[in-house]
Amino acid sequence: MPNKFFYSVSILFFLSCNNNEKQAEAPSKLRNDPAFAQIKDRAWWKEAVVYQIYPRSFKDSDGDGVGDLKGIISKLDYLKSLGIDAVWLNPIYASPNDDNGYDISDYRNILAEFGTMDDFNALLKGMHERGIKLVMDLVVNHSSDEHEWFKKARSSRTSPYRDYYHWWNAERGKPNPRFSFFDVNNDAWRYDSLTNAYYLHYFSVKQPDLNWENPTLREEVYDIMKFWLDKGIDGFRMDAFQFVSKDTSFPAFPEGYTRTLVEYYGKGPHLHEYIREMNQKVLSHYDIMTVAEGAGANSDDAMKFVDPDRHELNMAYHFDAIDLAFQPGPYPSPYPGGYSRVRLQQVYTHWDSAFSQKGWLSIYMANHDQPRMVSHWGNDAPAYRDLSSKMLTTFVLSMRGTPYYYYGDELGMTNIRFDSIGEYNDVAVRNRYQHIKEQGGDLKAFLEAMKYSSRDNGRTPFQWDSTSNAGFTTGRSWLKVNPNYTTLNAAAQERDPNSPLNYFRKMIALRKSSPALIYGAYQLIATGIDNLYVYTRTQGDEKLLVLLNFGDEAVDFKVPTGLEHFSKGSILINNYPDPAPAFSGSMIHLKPWQAVILK
Repeated sequence: MPNKFFYSVSILFFLSCNNNEKQAEAPSKLRNDPAFAQIKDRAWWKEAVVYQIYPRSFKDSDGDGVGDLKGIISKLDYLKSLGIDAVWLNPIYASPNDDNGYDISDYRNILAEFGTMDDFNALLKGMHERGIKLVMDLVVNHSSDEHEWFKKARSSRTSPYRDYYHWWNAERGKPNPRFSFFDVNNDAWRYDSLTNAYYLHYFSVKQPDLNWENPTLREEVYDIMKFWLDKGIDGFRMDAFQFVSKDTSFPAFPEGYTRTLVEYYGKGPHLHEYIREMNQKVLSHYDIMTVAEGAGANSDDAMKFVDPDRHELNMAYHFDAIDLAFQPGPYPSPYPGGYSRVRLQQVYTHWDSAFSQKGWLSIYMANHDQPRMVSHWGNDAPAYRDLSSKMLTTFVLSMRGTPYYYYGDELGMTNIRFDSIGEYNDVAVRNRYQHIKEQGGDLKAFLEAMKYSSRDNGRTPFQWDSTSNAGFTTGRSWLKVNPNYTTLNAAAQERDPNSPLNYFRKMIALRKSSPALIYGAYQLIATGIDNLYVYTRTQGDEKLLVLLNFGDEAVDFKVPTGLEHFSKGSILINNYPDPAPAFSGSMIHLKPWQAVILK
């Protein structure tokens, strides 16, 4: 599917390792709640709500237009007020910023525009004091071409750092093609005249791929991980980790291989071996969770990573649903009639079933590689924006699995929909635009599609208040602020008890009080009904009915035999201000984008 090879793939995996030697500073004790006393195999990462922060866009403290660590520190009480348990922080390492920090030139230093190591230490301390864990991004499929390793590697074929990267000497001829996500010509091989050789870069030309087949390189990575873990961080999200293992003979792929890129890029011959080695040498010595992108193209592949008997990973995050909104093509664009809600139900139900007996899933509907949640899955028109935002919050926080929530989605922040290529910062969009231009393609159609699917839609600055630049910065913002900040902002929603922000807090509180919403079995109730998504969550004597309307039209749902008692049960949450949904016997009337949980 298109954005599996257009963007950095966002299939995520979690790993939690019991610590026998060292403990992270943040408390990892489980809640002492009698309602959870009978649950077996409890884990803090199963019960956590994870909040993702894109640091460039969260809060700027010094007026340079770029969010920074001191800005995040200034908002720690806000994070605490949300009820979240952990923060995933996108890269803050030294970087020339070809791909907004995912091209790292020094893994042990902080990018100057984000602050200093003292700022980082203060941030970590402040989070832990508030009971919030910190998970950092680790980018080890590739480095920056400005990293000292690569500078030395390209200086000579005999350099001891040569084998830190993948090289193909030009006298052998040009290597078999490999697809690059962010290269203008999609060519992952870059000729380097200094040593008359090609180097491999699955992403930008400034992001050469590291050679994990070299054990010395792997030890370097493990030392980097220990450096940060010994500081007390609570885990890593490992970017593009599904790509680290490669067949270094680089055989020819079948024609049209880009259509199933994960089959060729995400199933390297030593991937599981490397994960087990990393676990043995690093992860098993710390009480952490590790989030790693990618582990196969289907649930069977994913189970190989999370089957407890294999001692690899513990929590899987599937990507199937994210692709549902994009139609096949050279770049991600929306279906004219919208995505299939029935297919959405089928995908989530399939994955839950595959993990019903062992393993653990994660749930998310947005991140830094995706458009805004409410614009992607809901309706961001003023009439339905808040309602559909709340409905999607209900879905994410009522499914079985650990929920991930992207900064600003608690407000219902929307796509900005840039009109011109000059407004985009994203290297993927800029290079794809240039490629289409050189091919004589339809640039207007491309820009229209990007209004829906561009990553920059999800990277605009957080909308704190109605002052200049939404209170994000006193300077010129690195990326344009969405003009709707004057009415859509955190300050306004703090004052409104019915706002998406306050609904988010209520939904988190409900989830944390309910064993069924965290650990309970999931069962799809309504099947084949477009827009209507109904399921139960059951744990012991606690059984909940979740009713979601994914559309602009009202819908009636007849409660099946055996569940009639829910029509007389208590309402745990309702995203409409009305005290209750409309009942008529066993028929429940759901308004547009309504979400209700009954007990």
